[in-house]
Amino acid sequence: MATLKAFKGWRPPVTIVKDLASRPYDVLDSDEARLEAKGNPHSLLHVIKPEIDLPIDIDHYAPEVYAKAKENFDLFRDNGWLQQDENDYLYIYAQTMNGKTQYGIVGCASVEDYMNNVIKKHELTRPDKEEDRMKHVRVTNANMEPVFFTYPAEKEVDAIVNNIVNNQLAAYDFVTDDGFGHHFWVISDQDIIHKIVEIFKKLPATYVADGHHRTAAAALVGNEKKAANPHHTGSEEYNFFLAVHFPDDQLTIIDYNRVVKDLNGLTKESFISRLTDGFNVVNKGVEIYKPSCLHEFSMYLDGEWYALTAKEGTYDDNDPIGVLDVTILTQQVLEPILGIDDLRRSKRIDFVGGIRGLGELKKRVDSGEMQVAFALFPVSMAQLIHIADTGNIMPPKTTWFEPKLRSGLIVHSLD
Repeated sequence: MATLKAFKGWRPPVTIVKDLASRPYDVLDSDEARLEAKGNPHSLLHVIKPEIDLPIDIDHYAPEVYAKAKENFDLFRDNGWLQQDENDYLYIYAQTMNGKTQYGIVGCASVEDYMNNVIKKHELTRPDKEEDRMKHVRVTNANMEPVFFTYPAEKEVDAIVNNIVNNQLAAYDFVTDDGFGHHFWVISDQDIIHKIVEIFKKLPATYVADGHHRTAAAALVGNEKKAANPHHTGSEEYNFFLAVHFPDDQLTIIDYNRVVKDLNGLTKESFISRLTDGFNVVNKGVEIYKPSCLHEFSMYLDGEWYALTAKEGTYDDNDPIGVLDVTILTQQVLEPILGIDDLRRSKRIDFVGGIRGLGELKKRVDSGEMQVAFALFPVSMAQLIHIADTGNIMPPKTTWFEPKLRSGLIVHSLD
């Protein structure tokens, strides 16, 4: 039984919503965030990446950074840039990209559901990033950014959503600089809220699509507050966290790629020679090459692109994890050849979302920051749900969903 809870959301006035809504904290670095928020005091980046308001050389995990997050969050509320709804509501958040719109139900998920695996996960989290978001939640006492969930599509929910979006004026409706449309409705009718909540109770599970670190952080902080409260009842707001639930048949996963700092002491020639043990390697020249099917990779090295096709025997199509291209790359290249044994902690590897394009891989290698890049064919929604249902875990940074949820359309307070 999946829990969905209405809540009193903190939301911006419509006059500043486009300025306040920001990209999520984890899709842009601090330099990019400083530039994006420059001259815009309303940007939520001042709260979710508060180092942008501190000296440029500050440690991003310093206590002063989290204190600044709380200070800025308080400022946003004091200034009326975030205002709390008077009653418990559900909400609809829709996004449009390339002519396609996906509709999500905004409500609170349950900490207990996370702990009991009613909320199913498909990726491991990185401890440093998890702790960072936990500190942020503790200090602000709020879920500043929603997590991105999916659920098995329900026709009854679809019908309710369609009726609302076709007959009710949106609270927010704007297009961001990237061309993506963002549309937001308030569900204030208590009978409709009750009906949606009851439908979710019949779902055996919901799934973390994107935002594993924020999900874990919210749940762990909720558990901390439970343990610290001798009068805990289970109805306190800290028992719940902010999530947008999208039906699985509306979502698309795009590629999530890898860049590596060095060849682990190998020359280019010896590295490529080692690759031929597990792959058919074809030089594709200087033009960007994108993998076209499962078990085909593209690699960028020393100004040239290569097609790598995994040889039979290097993967297991009957194993939910063994079939994944991220598994093949890890087991055939990253671990044995490049010596990267822990993707969650290694500082020699970085991950690049497919929305940035393969040109971003080329840029990072050509700059000398990285030495080699690998582009992967994306996994499917069916694979993701099968992995979660069977209790398996994908390697970190396997899935990239687009468009990303904008942060700041709604905030959930833990008190």
